[in-house]
Amino acid sequence: MIDWHFNPDFRGREAERLFGTLPATFAVRGEPIAKAPLSTVERVAADGTRYYVKRYVGSGKNAFRRWFGLRGLIAPQRVVKEWENLLLFRQWGIPTATLVGWGLERAHGSFVRGALVTEEIAGTKDMGTMANDDDPRLRDRRWMAEVMRQVARYARRLHDQGFAHNDLKWRNLLVDDRATPTVYLIDCPSGGFWRGLLLRYRIVKDLACLDKVGKYRLSRTQRLRFYLDYAGHARLSAADKRRLRKILKFFAGRE
Repeated sequence: MIDWHFNPDFRGREAERLFGTLPATFAVRGEPIAKAPLSTVERVAADGTRYYVKRYVGSGKNAFRRWFGLRGLIAPQRVVKEWENLLLFRQWGIPTATLVGWGLERAHGSFVRGALVTEEIAGTKDMGTMANDDDPRLRDRRWMAEVMRQVARYARRLHDQGFAHNDLKWRNLLVDDRATPTVYLIDCPSGGFWRGLLLRYRIVKDLACLDKVGKYRLSRTQRLRFYLDYAGHARLSAADKRRLRKILKFFAGRE
């Protein structure tokens, strides 16, 4: 059984021929971008723009990791979480990539293959690459203040919903090239909802992931400003200080 969705905003365009069905999406070929044991990413040019095609196949090459064949029956598929989370971001007013096509195929209830297609966000660069390339914009305090304000706002919006990104790293933040930049959250296959102690742990992890690069690219003042923007406080409370200690220790000995 195939369950495939196509964004009606792209009807009548070349994208419909390329990505209008799951078989068509698996047949199209583009520029290889990334490859992993369970997925591939290719970039395809059409309609005067570019699209990213992420395909998932099988349940893993290792029998133990496949849970002896049960994973395809009972586990949430990463491809499903990925498109569900992008849709949630839009619902919460967080800029992200536009979904063009998404869905999966099952046989006898077990996962066979799945894919999602997103439209390229033109003129953007991920912040991880910017850090590696020593992009001069990172030294522009006004530009960085606007970017980090947005990151703080989006992180708080996720967490207020009881949701944690679980991989909130600079490489998953796109920034466009406008004078007043816009930040986009992308690539969230492992994000989800949590409660209580588990949510608090995941919140610390999200903020620690951001600080892994932030501690090298931001001043102490900028890092403090980011946290205060996130917390919505004018100054640190005792609870803020406890959380900050956890954030700073989170990856200790693991880098």
